[in-house]
Amino acid sequence: MARMCREKVYSVKKIDSPKYGRYAKRRFGQNFLQDANIIRKIVEALEIEPDDKVIEIGPGHGALSKKIAEYSPALYAAVEFDIDLALELRDKCPSIQPLAADALTIQWEKLRAGSGNWKLIGNLPYNVASPLMWEILSRATAVSHAVFMIQKEVGQRIIAEPGSRTYGALSVWLQSFAQPEYLFTVSPNVFVPRPKVHSAVLRFTPQNEKIDFEPAALSGLLKKCFQNRRKQLGKILKSCWNQHIPLWLENEGLDSRVRPEDLTPKQFQALSGLIKTDFMA
Repeated sequence: MARMCREKVYSVKKIDSPKYGRYAKRRFGQNFLQDANIIRKIVEALEIEPDDKVIEIGPGHGALSKKIAEYSPALYAAVEFDIDLALELRDKCPSIQPLAADALTIQWEKLRAGSGNWKLIGNLPYNVASPLMWEILSRATAVSHAVFMIQKEVGQRIIAEPGSRTYGALSVWLQSFAQPEYLFTVSPNVFVPRPKVHSAVLRFTPQNEKIDFEPAALSGLLKKCFQNRRKQLGKILKSCWNQHIPLWLENEGLDSRVRPEDLTPKQFQALSGLIKTDFMA
């Protein structure tokens, strides 16, 4: 169930700009975007059409919301964890359907194909961006596009290729469900309060190929492998090794000494199918 109650105690930092009369709540990872050009570029990247159904995650004070509303999508809803901001958004933009909820608790799989052309957008809080994308992009299979602004370092991890230092479980997982595209970098100077790091805007397009692997098995394999990323695959999977794995490695031109960071997303998907019973309850 979505957590919709008001928090009793907040750690806050006052916003200096007179444009915002409220406070940024640190525990929510709030940094409010205020640059009109960046706002325009982010919204344009979603390519909103009149028959689209748009869901914004973390609208804050509505910086992106006003621009999105200008496109008059068929449906426009916004998920905001901070109930104060959800109420504010409802008053500012009557055409938006605000939902005061934790985006991590939304049943994204209920966005069914054939029920409309769904698109997602949001300036995701740094502290929950990775788990949000992990859940949303693997479960919201009816979404045609998603545009998210996240921490630059996380964006670089998402688009990383096998063999690189930043390649990891998040890279493999998201690339298994969508094609990520790094659009542009955003300076800390366009936020209030100003974050200590740069941000990045990424666009995600679902993979055209049908998903032929068990997500739960892939998730379990990734967590096991990348918790031991410097170890050899044979040692990592010793407890679940079976007769199918050596043959598969041979067919892929690999051996048991290969390390997780050298496997492609497709190879991880195939390997998870060979040992899925070990990761699925």
